[in-house]
Amino acid sequence: MRRGHALEARPADVSSRFIGAGIVSDTRLTLRVDFGPGRSIGPGKIRLLEAIKRTGSISQAGRTLGMSYRRAWLLIDDMNQCFRHAVVSARPGGSQGGGAVLTEFGAELARDYRAIETAAEGAAKKRLRRLETALRKSSGAKSSAKSAPKKTSIRRRKP
Repeated sequence: MRRGHALEARPADVSSRFIGAGIVSDTRLTLRVDFGPGRSIGPGKIRLLEAIKRTGSISQAGRTLGMSYRRAWLLIDDMNQCFRHAVVSARPGGSQGGGAVLTEFGAELARDYRAIETAAEGAAKKRLRRLETALRKSSGAKSSAKSAPKKTSIRRRKP
């Protein structure tokens, strides 16, 4: 069965999972765009932008992704410093509560990244599947005790 593509910025899944005689693989194409030293955009930053769009909050987006507010803010600041236009507009908290929204550029950045990711997945799918067929069977698969290799140890002799 083919995994669906959610807008939750997971790396592009280019494989199928088969139970039984077929290949069971978790092969994914993960895309990161490097703009030079210390300037890049990848799946983590895009997931953060998408979470901010959904939640309207930097802290809530960070919690959703299992990161601290500080980490989320540093990633946003990094993107805001990298590009000529800000990707997120934030209002400080307080009695009225804060909030954050993607700027028009931030929304375009996330859409463009996803489009590039989809195009790359399509271009690489056939070759990645060919690589999958060359993989050894995963040692993480469940096996009976009879078929498990015997553990051996190598001991150093004392001089």
